[in-house]
Amino acid sequence: MRQIVLDTETTGIDPKEGHRLIEIGAVEVVNRRLTGNNFHQYINPERDIDPEAVEIHGITNERVADEPVFADVADAFWEYIRGGELVIHNAAFDVGFIDHEFGLLQNKRGGPRLGPVADHCGVLDTLAMARKLHPGQRNSLDALCKRYAIDNGRRVLHGALLDAEILSDVYLAMTGGQTALSLAGVEGTTGGDAEGANSVSGIRRVTREGVTLVVARPSEAELSAHRAKLDSIRQAAGECHWDALDEALQELK
Repeated sequence: MRQIVLDTETTGIDPKEGHRLIEIGAVEVVNRRLTGNNFHQYINPERDIDPEAVEIHGITNERVADEPVFADVADAFWEYIRGGELVIHNAAFDVGFIDHEFGLLQNKRGGPRLGPVADHCGVLDTLAMARKLHPGQRNSLDALCKRYAIDNGRRVLHGALLDAEILSDVYLAMTGGQTALSLAGVEGTTGGDAEGANSVSGIRRVTREGVTLVVARPSEAELSAHRAKLDSIRQAAGECHWDALDEALQELK
């Protein structure tokens, strides 16, 4: 199964107001293994970037002034994602911008149509997935990193490739348990920017051979706080998945 963990950065919030893509970062995962075949491209949006957006991602007009326009990278990007399943945090935002760019391109040059994304790719929204797994809790990418013990110390500002790499770690942790990166032996490819090369390679399962696990019993205060947290989840979401797990454990006793 080929999945593309993807993120974008933009000039602003809404493509309907004329905002454009300025960066695409994508990480390829095949059968739950990071392949190192990444796509990373800065884009000249042919318009100014909103100051509020610069505060979020740090990408200035000067940074992208000499980068290719979307029309020059569209075919390579389309071939990279076509037929895969896109894994995106808050997918509607990124897919909306990508489809908007493909629409502008179609109006400009005609010929074979690229997109819409959902007609040619699967789309998995990790934000929607996280909200189902963790109802009533914060499910931003930073919050999920903290919840799943994913190191996001490099994430001072948003960046498409870095966020895609972090999201790939989060997604694998959310869907398959503990994993670890292996950083040797696979060279990455990019859509045109050298920063995307050699960023990641495969993953390997973490074994516990020779490791003794220490079990720390909770104090009464910790148990009380735990019960209060479960009550707040029940009130906010109407249900708590912990209850079903507790019932299953009781049946095994």
